[in-house]
Amino acid sequence: MEEPQQPEQPAAEACPPDEAPELVVITGMSGAGRSEAIHTFEDLGYFTVDNLPPSFIRQLIDLAQLPDSPMHRLAVVSDVRSHEFFDQLADELSSLRHAGVRLNVLFLEADDDTLLRRFKETRRPHPLAEESDSLLDGIMAERYLLQQVREQADMVIDTSDMKPLQLRQAIRERFIAGSAIDALAVSVSSFGFKYGTPSDADIVIDVRFLPNPYYDPDLRPLTGLDPEVRDFVIGRPETEEFLAKWFDLLDVLVPGYVAEGKHHLAIALGCTGGMHRSVALAEATASHLREKGFRAVVAHRDMGRDREAR
Repeated sequence: MEEPQQPEQPAAEACPPDEAPELVVITGMSGAGRSEAIHTFEDLGYFTVDNLPPSFIRQLIDLAQLPDSPMHRLAVVSDVRSHEFFDQLADELSSLRHAGVRLNVLFLEADDDTLLRRFKETRRPHPLAEESDSLLDGIMAERYLLQQVREQADMVIDTSDMKPLQLRQAIRERFIAGSAIDALAVSVSSFGFKYGTPSDADIVIDVRFLPNPYYDPDLRPLTGLDPEVRDFVIGRPETEEFLAKWFDLLDVLVPGYVAEGKHHLAIALGCTGGMHRSVALAEATASHLREKGFRAVVAHRDMGRDREAR
């Protein structure tokens, strides 16, 4: 019996360059690290979809082009798990390039021995195992099916001798514009211990050991953003000593987080009410990080709460 033919899809319309989304299509051999790759792109801020049939990629692009859509960078995995739909992938990639989509095809592969070992270790079934007499036959069949797609790849990574961390690093180096520093966003916040410690902070610094401007009647109604309070806090010898050592510690810690692939770092500095000392020192901390080339934003969680309570 002759199989029914799939209806032809209309050719994709060209996207204006300023509206064209960035799309990464991840494909390649089963067991070569596709799951690790898609998780890496998710950490990098991409909108991600795993196991997306090729015919749905264009619909995702259309959603990304809607007004106010947050989906400016997309990463999808499309592979032989979609079975008969996978045959459309090579044609779909060509169509997307013709339509002006900013497309990168990432192809992951590994040698047969490595793939055999990984499948035996995880005990997961190969997607083509049911159609083959053995696991190795399934791997060979998948290589054959992927030939045409591999030829369209913009980047091929052989993960045979790679650990997951090395694969993540290779992806970051290829898909992050600029230096590795750009991959880390640092949020610096001030808070008052009387209102509780931030639950989402990676690093918490207690600065209550420093002299408190609160006890100066002229400074009490001001905040750490006012020059008078800032000078009172920053200009003291004990603060200068603290900042010198604190900045030295940051200069070791933050590059270490970058090297480990961390994408967001939350630093919180706390004083009693979160109005004076912690505010001034959070601003100084963010300024130091920016001077070192890091992206740092500042927020003052409790600044003004004491004033409102009075």
